[in-house]
Amino acid sequence: MQVQDYRLEAPFRAILSELAAVLAVERVNAWATGGFVRDVLLGREVKDLDITIEADPLRIGPDIAKMFDGDYFPLDAERGRVRVLLAAHDMHLDLMPPAGSIEDDLRTRDFTIDAMAAPLNELASGSIRLIDPTTGLPDLQDRIVRQVSEQALLDDPLRLLRGVRLAVLLDFGIEPKTAEAIRRHSALVERVAMERQQDELVQILRTPRGAPGLRLMDELGLLDRVLPEMVVTRGVEQPKEHYWDVFNHCLAVVEGLDMMLGESGPEAEPARSLWNELWGRLEWWEGGRQHFMTEFVPNTHRCSLTKLAGLLHDIGKPETKSFDDTGRIRFLGHSDIGAQIATRMMQRLRFSGVETALVSAMIEAHMRPVQMAQQQAPSRKAVYRFFRDTGEAGIDTLFLSLADHLGTMGPRVELDGWRRHVAAIDYVLRMRLEEPVVVEPPKLVDGDDLMSALGIPPGPRVGELLELVREAQAAGEVSTREDAIAFARREM
Repeated sequence: MQVQDYRLEAPFRAILSELAAVLAVERVNAWATGGFVRDVLLGREVKDLDITIEADPLRIGPDIAKMFDGDYFPLDAERGRVRVLLAAHDMHLDLMPPAGSIEDDLRTRDFTIDAMAAPLNELASGSIRLIDPTTGLPDLQDRIVRQVSEQALLDDPLRLLRGVRLAVLLDFGIEPKTAEAIRRHSALVERVAMERQQDELVQILRTPRGAPGLRLMDELGLLDRVLPEMVVTRGVEQPKEHYWDVFNHCLAVVEGLDMMLGESGPEAEPARSLWNELWGRLEWWEGGRQHFMTEFVPNTHRCSLTKLAGLLHDIGKPETKSFDDTGRIRFLGHSDIGAQIATRMMQRLRFSGVETALVSAMIEAHMRPVQMAQQQAPSRKAVYRFFRDTGEAGIDTLFLSLADHLGTMGPRVELDGWRRHVAAIDYVLRMRLEEPVVVEPPKLVDGDDLMSALGIPPGPRVGELLELVREAQAAGEVSTREDAIAFARREM
């Protein structure tokens, strides 16, 4: 089948032409396959290239890396899968041998939309001879994720999660028989390495449809398998201020973050008005939305970790639920308990220490932005303490607080209440970004200065006094070395 209407950027065409020419000299048949072909046909931006070659990638890979001044390393030496990183072009090439003929190889793939191939030497010419033995192109046109075979899901149970990721990434539906197969075999996902489960979860959350992705996981029986810690939140009743039980509230918070962190404003109301109020107010924050699109660690973006914190922020509520003398529901200490549960969960899923610390800090502090601004604008001292305690997670926690507002109110959300909450967050954020003395006061004195001036011995009291001095600086009460020593003397 010939396909001529597709978009491929000129630099990518040049790389493909050069690569195809080198392989032709070697008399090696090569095909672009998988997600690359799918995204080219959809007109999506492509940065990575999957190549199936009738040769040994372990032998050819180093030569290709040298030709493009890239880096080479095996992904799976036993199966002959290698990767060539082209840092100068911000892309990578994955090379693998076929399982039999190219048609036979495609029939072993997971989903039909990823089971298409095109000869590499034709891609740069502007016309593709599509090899499509599982009829993936009609499914692509119908926006459907369909299994190639049920056995493919059993061969690698990670594909159960990958089907969900493809659906939310592309905004496709999952074909009913495929959905039933995923549901029937959902328990198999527990056999998948934790690192691979983590990667699929993070990629689902990175999309603008993180909450629908989690709900789809839930419908297919995958959510409780990947995140068993969430089971206890189901059906846990909350005070009347909350529209949802704990489980659905947590999903609603992720939905709020999807809306707020989207690249463009939603079309439907009230989400459109809420988005416009937020980003209209924060128009002064240059690169604000980009803050969440950056990688926090390689391959994991801030938005994914912020949404994960949104999903887990109230996970401590079932354990801390109690009733006061009036019969009102209380969740005393749920933020601290929730941070501990989230830490254990992220360690189980093999998140890094810095990722775990970021999410844990957000959960522990997610109520503080509201507490700071209950009666009036937060004091400078309160803002200092907030960013001192949250560190790297401070800005993300402010947005988690906004999403918590949306998740609490549900469909009862009112623009006036949202406007007040946004104004409070805007005030704190301006202090963080425009008044650095509030967040990081310059050093006026050190421990030696205080011990010498006050005649006190080394010990914890010195550190306490230094911290009090920094708080006073943030509040504008101290601005010189003499002020700092005099303030410490009064505190003594």
